[in-house]
Amino acid sequence: QVQLVESGGGLVQSGGSLRLSCAASRFILDDYAIAWFRQVPGKEREGISCISSSIGNSYYADSVKGRFAISVDNAKDTVLLQMNSLKPEDTARYYCARYYYRDYDCPLPLRAGVFEDWGQGTQVTVSS
Repeated sequence: QVQLVESGGGLVQSGGSLRLSCAASRFILDDYAIAWFRQVPGKEREGISCISSSIGNSYYADSVKGRFAISVDNAKDTVLLQMNSLKPEDTARYYCARYYYRDYDCPLPLRAGVFEDWGQGTQVTVSS
């Protein structure tokens, strides 16, 4: 069974950094676009970044561009999200998910409905 497991969240002060991990199992990470989403209670899940190793592209929402960086650690079958210059408005639960289709670029705009195999998420809280 395909599985994605997020980790690395926590409590950090404004301006600080965190690195989230999305560990993949039972599929070849390079074959699929993987995206990070975040969600706060009462709001829709927001797509913030995506990487397609097979195509060689990565994307960022305007809200995180220049502060977050997505990458793939093939040795560990893990997608990383380095988050710098964190702001209180980055507080959310962060999820990773796999795009439905193999060997495709990230579908833009990022919509949760075309991603699958969601993990449990990891909470990020940024204090002011």
